[in-house]
Formats: sequence, C-alpha cells, structure tokens
Amino acid sequence: MSRALRVTIGVLAGLGLLVLASSYFVSETLNDWFERDLSGRAELALAGAREQLAADWSGTSSTRMTALLTAVAHDERLLAVAACGKDGSLLATTSDWPMEVPCTSVSRRVRPVTDAPASEWTRWHSVVEIEGGPVHLSALPLIDEGKPLGFVMLLHDFGFAERRESQIQRLLVGTFAMLALAASVLTVVIRRASWRGWTSELRRVLHGGLQKPEFQPLMSDVRDLIDRISAERELEGSGGVWTPERLKESLRHRLFGERVVVVANREPYIHVRGENGTIELLHPASGLVTALEPVMRACSGVWVAHGAGSADRDMVDSKDRLAVPPDAPAYQLRRIWLTPEEEQGYYYGLANEGLWPLCHIAHTRPIFRTSDWEQYRAVNERFAQAACEEVDSEDAIVLVQDYHFALVPKLIRERLPRATILTFWHIPWPNSEQLAICPWTEEILEGLLGSSILGFHTQFHCNNFFDSVDRHLEARLDREFHAVVFRGARTQVRPYPISIDWPNRWALSAPPAAECRREIFAELNLRDDALLGVGVDRLDYTKGIEERMLAVERLLERFPEYRGRFTFVQLAAPSRSVIPQYRALGDRVEALVARINERFGTNSYRPVILRRSHHEPPRVFRFLKAAHLTYVSSLHDGMNLVAKEFVAAREDEQGVLVLSSFTGAARELPESLIVNPYDLDEASGALAAALTMPAAEQRLRMRAMRSFVAEFNVYRWAARMLRDAERLRRRERMAGRFDGSEDTQPEMAFIGTETR
Repeated sequence: MSRALRVTIGVLAGLGLLVLASSYFVSETLNDWFERDLSGRAELALAGAREQLAADWSGTSSTRMTALLTAVAHDERLLAVAACGKDGSLLATTSDWPMEVPCTSVSRRVRPVTDAPASEWTRWHSVVEIEGGPVHLSALPLIDEGKPLGFVMLLHDFGFAERRESQIQRLLVGTFAMLALAASVLTVVIRRASWRGWTSELRRVLHGGLQKPEFQPLMSDVRDLIDRISAERELEGSGGVWTPERLKESLRHRLFGERVVVVANREPYIHVRGENGTIELLHPASGLVTALEPVMRACSGVWVAHGAGSADRDMVDSKDRLAVPPDAPAYQLRRIWLTPEEEQGYYYGLANEGLWPLCHIAHTRPIFRTSDWEQYRAVNERFAQAACEEVDSEDAIVLVQDYHFALVPKLIRERLPRATILTFWHIPWPNSEQLAICPWTEEILEGLLGSSILGFHTQFHCNNFFDSVDRHLEARLDREFHAVVFRGARTQVRPYPISIDWPNRWALSAPPAAECRREIFAELNLRDDALLGVGVDRLDYTKGIEERMLAVERLLERFPEYRGRFTFVQLAAPSRSVIPQYRALGDRVEALVARINERFGTNSYRPVILRRSHHEPPRVFRFLKAAHLTYVSSLHDGMNLVAKEFVAAREDEQGVLVLSSFTGAARELPESLIVNPYDLDEASGALAAALTMPAAEQRLRMRAMRSFVAEFNVYRWAARMLRDAERLRRRERMAGRFDGSEDTQPEMAFIGTETR
C-alpha cells in the first residue's frame, strides 16, 4: 500500500470519527436549544393570562377558565393547555388536550406535597411521548399573593425538532464528506511539498509560539472568534428570556456581586408634599428611569441623582441616602442638592436650552451662555465626587447617564484611574457641523472620552460621534474595532439599543384590556362603538405633539366617517416649564386642540382630549391597554420607550402602533405603521389604516413586536453593557494596562447591534 493511500485512509478514518462525535454533539445541542426555546415560549404564553386565570381560579371547572386557556393556546406551536388544581385534579382543558397526560402524573414534579407552601412549587419542563408523537410539556405553578392555586400545563409540538435535526445531520455529513475529500488531497500535496519550514513554524504557533509577525493576525482572529462565540453563548444562555434573576446571577458570576454606581440627573422616586401636608411618592415621566430602574432593582448598588422633590430632604438619612423601592428595598438612592442658581444654569440652561436642542433636529435654536457653562462644570464636579464616594473598590463600575454629565467620565477617571466607566448617551448625537455650534465642543468630547465604553442607541449616532472626534480633536480613530484613542487612553464606542423590562410590571398589574377600555370609555363619556387613539409624552417640542394634533385634524378632514366616533387622548406631562420655548409650546398645543374641537366637536363629542398633568405608570398603562391605536410622532428621538411600553401593554395582541421614522424604535419595530410625522397626509392615512386594520393582522403584527421586545428587553441591554465592561476590565488586568498607556494590541472586534 502506497504512503499516499495510507495517509488518505488515515485522514478519512479520523474525519469519520469526528463526524460521529460531531453528530452526537449537534443532536444534543439542538435538542437542548429546542427545549429551552419551547420553555421560554410557554412562560411567555402564560404571562399575559396569569392574572386573569388567578382571578377566575375557583378550584372547580368553569366555562370562563376554558375560554382563557383557549386564548392562551394561540401560539403557532402550542397544541393544548390544561389547568390543574392543588390536589392534582383536572379543572379545565382546551378541546384537544390528550388524556394520556393527566395532572396526577405531573403534580409531584411541581410541588412535593398537596399543602406545600408557594416557595416549594417549581416549574417543570420535559419531552413526553403521546399517541401523535413527541411533545414538549411545561408545567408552570400559578401563585396569587403568595398562595399557590394550582398549575397550568402547556403542550408544544416537538416533532419539528426531529425534522430539523434530520436536515442538519444530512447537511453535516455532506459537509464533512467534502471536507474529507479536500483534506485528503491537501494532505498528499503537503506531504510531497518541501514546506518543512512553514509547517514547523505553524506547529510552533499552535503551541503558543509566535516566531514570525505574520502569524499574529491569525492568532488575533482566532482569539476574536472564541470571544465572540463565548459572548453570544452567554447572551443566549440557558435561561431563555433575560429576567432580573438571570441578570443578577450573571453579575454575581462575572462581577462577583460588585455593586454598580449610576449617575443620573433624574431620580427614580420623587417625594413631594401634598396640599394637606402629606408626603406623596411619584414616578417621574422619564424614559431613562423607565429603562434603568428595573436594572437597578436587579443589580443593587447606588443611584446618584438630583433631589428635586419638595419633600426629598425629609426622607433621606444623615448621608442623604434612601433605600428604594420603598416596598421592597433593592438599592440605595443618593440625593444631591442643588441651589436654584445651579439648577437654572446647569439643568435648564446648558443642558436643556443648549445641548438638548443641539442634539435634536427639532428647529429650536440652542442657547449657550458662559454662566450656564460654569454652573454645568461645577455640578458635574459635585456629581463626580459623589459617585467616587459611593464606589466600593478602586476598579469599580460606574454608569454615567445622558447629556447632563458629559464631563463626569473624565472627572471620575482622574480620581479613579482603574475604574470601568460606562457612559450612555440617551439622546441622538448630532453631526459634526451641528456640534460645532457649541462653544465648548472640545471640552465635552474630552469629558466623554474619559469613559471606558461610550454607548448610543444606534450605529448612526456612533458614526456621528466618530466624525465629531475626527473634526475637533487630535485623536486616533480605530474604526475597525470601534474605538477612539485619545491621549493614550482607549474608549470603545458601541451601539446599545435600550428597552424596557419584560414581563413589564405595570402591564401585569393593570386590568385586562377589555376592562381598561370599559373604564376609560366611561371616564371619557365615549360611545360603546367609539375608536380611541392615545399619545403619551412629556410636553416637549421634540415629541411632535403639534404634528400629531395636525394629523388627527387631517384624518377628520379626509375621512368624515370618523367624526363623532374617533377620539384622540394626549397624556402630556408638564416639562421644563421655566424655559420660554416649553411654555410657548404648551400654549400652542392648547390653542391647536381648542381649534380642532371647535371645528369638529359637538356638545357631546370632543375629537381631542388633552390631559396636561403628570400620570403615574398604572394609569398610563390603562390608557395604553384601552387604545385602538397609539401614535408616537417624535421629530427626533434616540429610541422612544413609549412605543415599546404600548407593545408590552397589549397582552391581548390587539391595537396598532403608528410610529415616527425618526425614532430609534422604528428600526426595531418594523411591524408598526412607520410614518414621516411632517407628512400629514401620510400620517393621517396611517391612522385611518390603523382604525380599519383587521384583528387577525393586528395580532400578527403585535405578536411579532411583543416577541422582539420580550427577547431584547432592558435586562439583556444591561447584560450586554456590563458584560463588555467585565471583559474590558479582565483584559486590562491581564495586560496590566492601568497606567493609562496606549495598548499595542488591537481591541477585540465588537459583536454588532442586536436587532433585526
């Protein structure tokens, strides 16, 4: 037998064994993925109906419970649903539940004994065989106010897993067959070639030696690939949808339980003194708070914020701290007190008369005053000092939030050179020409480049930031690895599309959609067949509220059949009313609403209802659940979380989202009706289309959006940022690069924005 033939047979035999091993690994991995996916689907399917089931759970069979289970079973792979009592009795099922899966066979898997307390009830998932083939069974306990009521069983089709596994196995065998043939030919060629020097060098590389510089890019790419796979596997993980518990466990594992310090102007809880002297607790109307507060509940740590409430000082301890949330403390709120002069210059002046209109293309002239800049610098110094007082280690993790604190990253870096500083800019970043309007552009850029990682909502905003640095600073732009190197320090610039918590606690606590609609219709004195549109915003010129009202007016002009039937409710929280532009906006909106109502209204009908006051989240979600449509018409927005809150509110999978193309959310929710808010004909046409959209189409669109928001929720957003921070800190520790010197090895390539 010739040497070439022996080599070929050896290669084929080795690859054959590899195929067998890989086949087993692929089979196990695929089954594990499919089971995790179906477990997550079961959790989501039950989440929307959990409260309704608990309310109707009587321990005996009922027609209403059967109807609820039928509604739950609308998922495309969900075959049947059954409700079981505490004692293992069958209470209700959908029509096609297989009797060979009784409650008694599962009850001991969910709770050890009949009278076991709620803490001992557990979820159980397994693949079982029935007459029609394999199915995935999920048994989920139903707990109401700490008391176990019973459990719900959900059956998913698992036959598709076998079909997909068979297809992948065939693909795997075919791929390895071609690989084996190519490897055999290549082996013979290499064996006969005189490349001994090259193969010796390759062996040294594989054993860790890098004798020639041309192999360094190869090893960098290999390390990059391994890191990408590791990061993606952690994000996908084994827990399905990201939850507070999963985020907390990830932080415990990767950050060893270290607390996170957040620096933000807006506080998550505001204490105000009422007219009768009592202290009331308010939740501010803020997208930043909506996103970050659930994360802090999961992470623990300290939130450093401006104490702006009239009763805030009465609620803190001697160190200006307060444990929050009040009902179940999970983290500390550190309040910073500002003088009226500081608040006027730093917040209303530089931040909101200067940077806010500068970053939003909303046709409002930015105003810059030297006195405001001086107050802005002073307040940034105070917040940086407070953040440094709250850290628990020299290489702490600090999250700096938004345009109020552009100077804070650099100030913290000067005090804590080993800290990992994540800065997230919640509003758009302007192009370099627009940014040049600001007299202190260089100082703002230098302040932000004190960050270890700088995040924006979209890659477009990241690109604008790179262009700004390129134009205004002497810095090296590493566009391949998405980083800026300035004065020897590297700042990674990343897109992190922000989201909301899921399942959303406000959506879960609100009544079902039908009940909300009855309640809101009665409050507004609407007819039973009325059509309701809703807008929820701060009263801000970037939100397009005037354009929204004009679109409603144009709708009533073009489609007279909606006169007397369609009502649009605008919930407008007062905002920054000390700024003249905001006061003028409020007056214009009031006048516009009055004109529309006078033109199309009657004694018993108002086409537009303006509620110009603060609304707590439970009330906002009642309106979102009651609405036939929600219109988000922002003229320029970083993300816009109202759109995602509307999606989270609609567990009934009804309602239509009309969304401005100038929001970051438009890139993530293409199933909404996306419009140009300046084009009144297009916007009014979309409103008319939303009001006539069939229920089946609404369900398809809403189901797709809910699936996306559920998977890419705020806990996943936080996990991505903190994972990147931990990886960066670990690599710096290994390389010993805490001296501020520029690293010589390229940073690992970033895994792109997680969106569709």
